[in-house]
Parts: sequence; structure tokens; C-alpha cells
Amino acid sequence: MTDTPARLLHLLSLLQTPREWPGSELAERLSVSPRTIRRDIDRLRDLGYPVEATLGAVGGYRLVAGTAMPPLLLDDEEAVAIAVGLRAGAGHAIEGVDEASVRALAKLEQVLPARLRHRVSVLQNATIPLTRGDGATVTPATLTALAGAVTGHERLRFDYRAGDGTESRRLVEPYRLVSTGYRWYLVAYDLGREDWRTFRVDRVSEPFPTGARFTPRELPSGDAAAFTARSMARAQGELDLDVEFSAPADFVVARLPSHLVPVATGPDRCRLHARVADSVEWLALRLAVMDVDFTVHGPEPLVAHLRRLSERLAAAATATVTGS
Repeated sequence: MTDTPARLLHLLSLLQTPREWPGSELAERLSVSPRTIRRDIDRLRDLGYPVEATLGAVGGYRLVAGTAMPPLLLDDEEAVAIAVGLRAGAGHAIEGVDEASVRALAKLEQVLPARLRHRVSVLQNATIPLTRGDGATVTPATLTALAGAVTGHERLRFDYRAGDGTESRRLVEPYRLVSTGYRWYLVAYDLGREDWRTFRVDRVSEPFPTGARFTPRELPSGDAAAFTARSMARAQGELDLDVEFSAPADFVVARLPSHLVPVATGPDRCRLHARVADSVEWLALRLAVMDVDFTVHGPEPLVAHLRRLSERLAAAATATVTGS
């Protein structure tokens, strides 16, 4: 390999694999002499890549953690795997997959060659996801378009369907994407309404970045997550959640969204008091899949919903046993 820039990129790609590479093996992989490998390693170090060399009869090289992250070089299979994983997670607001993941997806899909974008789409279309909550889904294309506009400070047009079914066309200055664990929201300044708004992303369609740049305004609350929480509370009303769990607090914390934090009341018990803007349907499902015994002391709508849900499940189980 005589093209020095191409050889350096290939060498960097090999070094990003978490292993130690003997100089002789690198030379064989790149079809150059060990002396050339040593010179190329020095070039990478001059560029700021922390390449560590080990001494001994079979010395080698490896890339170690540095003060900055080098460009990540991926082969075709790796790029497709990462894109599919990010699209699957982002498309259904899986807990823990936040705006940073969507920005990564936007960057990756922007530079994917056409042949790889096609492979990603084929795999995505052939996959049936297990959805949660009320079944509201978000297309990865919509999320990446919004994330790109947020990052690039670019005004955005889109069609929006309100909760009552009213359709409208919006022109906004996007500020942040916020994931609540089962839905995505866009916080933006609505130029038509001349005010800040929160939009449910699953109700957004046909997003179109206009190309017009803007200087970000200061959000009144200074925190997009808090602003979204207040908007949700105004839209559907808050609930005073009171749940007692028969398990240690750290066990329960690991199974709840980050904004719900129980307090230990004993070695194997804890209690959660929180004011939430979630639906009783979602709260019931969330509690039911935690694999821990619990008692709901409030609110009453949640207690009533859990009672109805338990009756339906018990009836379904009885019918299954009888039918068998």
C-alpha cells in the first residue's frame, strides 16, 4: 500500500480494535516493511493519536485512551450494525437512549454510502419491534431530521397533529430533543405563535430543515427537561404517585426511569412519593413488569386501573387453563 494517507487510515482502523498488534503483523497487513510501520506510528503520534508501544522480543502497538477521541473508523458491517441498533433504539424511545444517541445516528447516516443506507433500511423494515406504552412510534428519519436541525441551529418546518386531531403547519427554531423514556418531545420556539412550545415527536410529520440559521434563544426555564415536564403536566394533569415496594431501594431504582427515585424504609422495603405527568396506563404497565411485589397507595385512578387490569389478566389465565 503506497498511498500514505490511505495507509495511515487503514493503520488507525486496525489500532482501534481492542488488542495489541505486533509490528510484523501490521507490516504484513499493510504490505509494507516494519520500518514503514514505525514511521507511520510516529506520524499518528504527531497527529495526536495516543499509540503505545510495548517492548520485548514480540513488541507491539495499541491505541490507548487519550485526551480526545480520534475519528472512529468502521468497516461496512460495523457501520450497518451500529446504524440499525441506533435506529431501533431511537425509534421507540427506549429508556437510556437519549438525544446524544440520536445525534450519533444523524451523523452516521449522513456519511453512510448509498449501498449501506439501503442495507440499513432493508434490515430495519424486516424487523418487528416490541413497542411499549401507548404504541406511539417515531420514525428514525424524523428524529434524525430534528436532531440535525437542533445541532445546526436551523429553522424547521413540519406538519403537526394536536391531541384533538387538529392539523397545522409549524415553523420553529428547534432547541432540544427530550426523551421521557417512552416518548420523544421537541422543545422549540414557535415563530407563528411567538412563544415556546413542546411537540410530541410521534405527531410530527414531513420535517423540512429550511436552511435558515438562527441564534438560539434562551429558554425561560433554562432546562429543556423541566420545561417538557411542566408542559406535560399542563396537558394531562399531574398525579401524586405513592407506591411501596417489597425490595431494597437500589434494586427498585435500577428498574425505574431516572426521575422516579424511591426512599428506603427498611432493609428490604422502599417507598416512592412523586408528582408525575404520566398516564395511569403507562404507570400500571411499568410497575407490572418490574418483577417485584408492590402496593399502590395512590392515586385512586391508578389503583382502579390496576384492579381492572388484574381482573382481565386473571380471567385470561383462567380461560387458558380451562381451554387446555
